[in-house]
Formats: sequence, structure tokens, C-alpha cells
Amino acid sequence: MNQESVIIQCKGCQTKNRVPKARLNDKPVCGKCKASLPGMTYHSSPVMVTDATFQAEVLGYPGPVLLDCWAPWCGPCKMMGPILDQVAREKAGRLKVAKLNVDQNPMTSANYSILSIPTLLFFNNGQLKSNVPGAVQKPEIDRQLARIL
Repeated sequence: MNQESVIIQCKGCQTKNRVPKARLNDKPVCGKCKASLPGMTYHSSPVMVTDATFQAEVLGYPGPVLLDCWAPWCGPCKMMGPILDQVAREKAGRLKVAKLNVDQNPMTSANYSILSIPTLLFFNNGQLKSNVPGAVQKPEIDRQLARIL
């Protein structure tokens, strides 16, 4: 039987471990050194991400992440806020919603060529799957999420 699984790298010995998603809450351990593996933490509201935390919060997260690249002065970004809050509540346990202030985090913004805001980046298991520049409505976000969930 083919189960959906995620790859979680052990922080101790760096071994990559395949863990069925259904078992993530069972406190998985590394197959090589038996150290506890980091589990998926579910959030019902967006998590703030910085250049310093991007690797761990987005690329190191064993599952889907929706990253909102925004700025506090941006009107369309403010309009997207309640929509992303709703998505985070609705998809808690299946999706991590994160926010990156592009003014305060230029390194990550440059690495992903964020030229306009808001821009939504969709990741799964640390891999960028798609990006959507500009303000969009919830049905478009749901369409993009259907591809990675």
C-alpha cells in the first residue's frame, strides 16, 4: 500500500528518514542513531519568518508551506491578511502558512526574485512548487494548494 510520507533529516547524524504522514505525531526516531526527529508543528495562524529562520521554518519543514511575501505599507498585502488567516485556520494540520516581511528580509526576497508584493510562494517538503505574484482571492489560493496538498 502506497502511503504519503515525508523525508525528515536527523539533526544529529544527518540521515534522511522517510516517515509516513499518518505517523508524524507518534514521535518518530531516526532509523540510524535513534534520536528523536523533528515533527511537524501545526499552526492555526500565520508564522512570521525572517532571513535567519527561513531555512528551518520553510525549507526544513516536512510538508506544505504557503509563504506570503509582504510589506506593512502595502495596501494589497493588507487585503490579503484576512484571507491568509482564514486559510491558516482552515488548513491547520495540513499546511503551514508563513509571512516574510520583504523590507526586513532582503536576502530571502532576493533569493526568490520577489519583484512585486504581495507574492505567494508555495513549497512542499522544502521545494518551491509555484509562485503567484499580486493580490489574489481565496479560490486561486485554494487552486494552488490543491496541487501540493
